[in-house]
Amino acid sequence: MQSTSNAGRWGKIANFASKIPVKYLYLLFLIMAVAISFHSWLSSQDMERWTRYNNFVIFRQSFAHLIHNQDLYILYPAEYYDLYKYSPSFALWMGAFYWLPDLPGLICWNLMNVIVFIIAVRKLPVAENRRSLMLLFLAIEMMIALTSSQINVFITGFFILAWHAMENKKLWLAALLLVITIYIKIFGIVALSLFLLYPQRWKAALYTVFWTAVIAIMPLAVISVDQFIFLYKSWGHLLANDYSASFGVSVMGWWHTWFGMEINKQLFVLTGAVLYALPILWLFIKRDHRYNLSMLASALIWVVIFNHKGESPTYIVALTGVAIWYFTQPVNRVNTVLVWLTLIFTSFSSTDLITPYWIARTYVEPYAVKAVFCTIVWAKIILEPFLAAKLQGASMGEGLQRMA
Repeated sequence: MQSTSNAGRWGKIANFASKIPVKYLYLLFLIMAVAISFHSWLSSQDMERWTRYNNFVIFRQSFAHLIHNQDLYILYPAEYYDLYKYSPSFALWMGAFYWLPDLPGLICWNLMNVIVFIIAVRKLPVAENRRSLMLLFLAIEMMIALTSSQINVFITGFFILAWHAMENKKLWLAALLLVITIYIKIFGIVALSLFLLYPQRWKAALYTVFWTAVIAIMPLAVISVDQFIFLYKSWGHLLANDYSASFGVSVMGWWHTWFGMEINKQLFVLTGAVLYALPILWLFIKRDHRYNLSMLASALIWVVIFNHKGESPTYIVALTGVAIWYFTQPVNRVNTVLVWLTLIFTSFSSTDLITPYWIARTYVEPYAVKAVFCTIVWAKIILEPFLAAKLQGASMGEGLQRMA
């Protein structure tokens, strides 16, 4: 009786939430971007050395280092902690924010991330009432991502917009959006595999090569050829050596901390890449387009759970993949249980609003709890095309037997 009562209670909550006009939730996300920016800036005023919006400072200062012919890929402890790990082209784009004071610059930065995300979500084939639930499902993870002043929200939006462009046969636009993500975070390469699901793949490949070249040479507008070559060599050296002992908040981190597994990162990621590619190749051979959106969800989850440098703020990318998978298909009990467990162990577990700080720092992060149910959902996504084909084959076999 108790479980029935709880199910009814959750059903009422979900029904109430689905009736919230989606425009109010868009507004909530925009307000969240501004409020978190103010909080990050205000709480940094009494800090002696660095700020709580360190990532934004790294991005913005990269433009100054670029135009002053400095190496982008070394430490600048007088300005920020950690390293800049993105392309010289991204450093050039950050010139749009460099001239702004900290507070307005940070507000514009977070608003840009959220606006791109909202535009992308509006393109998804989700009913309005379910879109409200989807945004509420992502709200906590959005808050975590914005607090870090990272660019993961923006990248998530560009992945979705690239998928929408593919669906509408705008391959040049899809290629441009994905190449931009690659020049921000190299894992954007993974989403290029989605072109296999659409016609005119050679045209998509040509567009990708074109945009890759155009964006690569953009820094030549402000630096010499010699400095250009030096920076790309320095970036390549950084990426080649960015393979620390850490496994991050990833499948590798989960298996290593839970089961004590000694993991070869290259082999592990290669295995994950093969598993990711199998349903895409299957759908490519079968010319089956029913799972195109699921493969986008798979890509969004994969780039996080197989990232050895994965951290809590990147999970807005993975959780959006989970949300796309769940909210764009008919409801069933197994999927609903999985999506609730993912919300609890991915979002609820890593916020001080719900989980005590000492639990989050002692168990949630060290044991890569955020990766667990995202990985289980991803495994279900990549199996679904094969299971559906098997069920379809069984149904056809039964039909032939009846005819006989």
